[in-house]
Amino acid sequence: MHQPDRPAAGRPSLRRRFALAAAACAAVLAAAVAVPLVHASAATAGFVSRCGIHFCLGGHPYYFAGANVYDTFTYGGSYGDTETQWMDKTRIDNHMAELAADGVTVLRTWMFDHETWHGFEPSKGVYSEQQFAEFDYILYSAAQHNIRVIPVFENYWEAYGGIDTRLSWEGLGTGQANRWRFFNQAACPGCFTQYQHYVSYALNRTNHYTGVKYKDDPTVFAWELMNEPRYEGQGAAESVNGTTLRKWVDTMGAYIKGIDSNHMVDAGLEGHGTRYGFGGDEGNPFVAIQQSPYIDFTSAHPYPNEGWANLTLAQTVTLVDAWLADSHDVVGKPFFLGEFNTQGVDRSTWWSSIYGDLQSRDADGSAFWWYPDAQAGGDNYSVKKGAPELSVFRAHSAFMAAKSGGNPPVSGSPSASRSVSSSPSRSASASAPASPSRSSSPSAAGGCRVGYALNDWGGGFTATVTVTNPGPAPITGWTLKWTFAGNQAIGNAWNATVTQSGQAVTAAAMAYNSTIPAGGNAQFGFQGTYSGANAVPAQFTLDGVACART
Repeated sequence: MHQPDRPAAGRPSLRRRFALAAAACAAVLAAAVAVPLVHASAATAGFVSRCGIHFCLGGHPYYFAGANVYDTFTYGGSYGDTETQWMDKTRIDNHMAELAADGVTVLRTWMFDHETWHGFEPSKGVYSEQQFAEFDYILYSAAQHNIRVIPVFENYWEAYGGIDTRLSWEGLGTGQANRWRFFNQAACPGCFTQYQHYVSYALNRTNHYTGVKYKDDPTVFAWELMNEPRYEGQGAAESVNGTTLRKWVDTMGAYIKGIDSNHMVDAGLEGHGTRYGFGGDEGNPFVAIQQSPYIDFTSAHPYPNEGWANLTLAQTVTLVDAWLADSHDVVGKPFFLGEFNTQGVDRSTWWSSIYGDLQSRDADGSAFWWYPDAQAGGDNYSVKKGAPELSVFRAHSAFMAAKSGGNPPVSGSPSASRSVSSSPSRSASASAPASPSRSSSPSAAGGCRVGYALNDWGGGFTATVTVTNPGPAPITGWTLKWTFAGNQAIGNAWNATVTQSGQAVTAAAMAYNSTIPAGGNAQFGFQGTYSGANAVPAQFTLDGVACART
């Protein structure tokens, strides 16, 4: 019962190649009506929140101009030492600087990959500490450049594995004809469990550059459930009403909100539908899905110049205005043009109309597709530094910032005030650096406390160790030791040089965290494997002094 203009072939094929097709919106405007801002009573300081049909930050309206860079997580070799080979910090920093210079204030980017190369979860339930460490740095660098981030948890399409991989892990068929099963709990209960475990791991993760959990970091603008979910091909009623997808969105939105009360959540919809004359009915209706009480704002991804869409500029303006009206007046939430761009037309002209319409109709935010850096490849939708249309974007960004009273800093986030030492943290297999100077007597004589936070998925685990100095004097050049009770084997570590001999483990400070000030702490972590039991070590000693447990 789908309409013939549905992108059954054209769009997925583009996604296979580029992780996401992009497109554009346009707009010359009609008359705009200003809508009063309704302030949220429970907004958390430092976090962008929803205030009625708009965003707000610190009690003031917040509007933004953003961009998509889906592949930031791939910067680096995906091999070797985490800090110097797996990730390319210089490239990440340089790209963030480019984005900021051109006025990008919100970055939408992928936080998923099931492949071996830069995989966050390369096999079921096994999370790559090295890859998440790279995302730690992405968040850190974004905050340093006053950019907020929308991480996307998963992909409907096959790029970087997507839900096809999760279906295969449950022994189910893959491809677009089978993807509906992912959203149907009766058809794939394991898919629900997999997704929730991944989300929980990410939200509860502590960024090892900032010491802040992802769920507590104002650098994150919002969490996106999935890139372009659909419950497609399961009958006319589902296609139009989206009942099953709505249930999935409610379930996962509630799950995230149960862990993280700080951040907004969006569904990641394309906005297709016969009522809009754009695409077909695909089990993901714009209004019904995004009316979920767990979704904070709507999204849409227009592609006016694709062959299956073939919209004129005027038609694109009408399309965007229809979404915006439904978002503000029917759904009652802010509107985010989550992807857009044009091809085969004068981009600056189209962008001028797009942004002019968004501004005049009081739209809340947008993110063009896409802004690769100089080292990345390109396609018909690439917009690289120096492109003429970026002058249009910069003017739009300045307009949106002015409506927000300026570009508020990513405040309240330790990532915005800390610096990362040029000294790389090493993996457990790396040779130990020169030992920092040590005091001649036990430096922890004033006492110590150790916290050991375990994230265990059965057979594998990560541990975050926090060493606290409760004494009146700093601890300098510390070494922490413990003994595992089982057969735990450490694979790699960060923020300490960790060595293991049998069950005995030694963690030595790096040069940049070798001093723990009075009342302060140092934190490091590691990834390991085991069989049987994985008990928390019973005793820790710091420079020969037994530590209390926290």
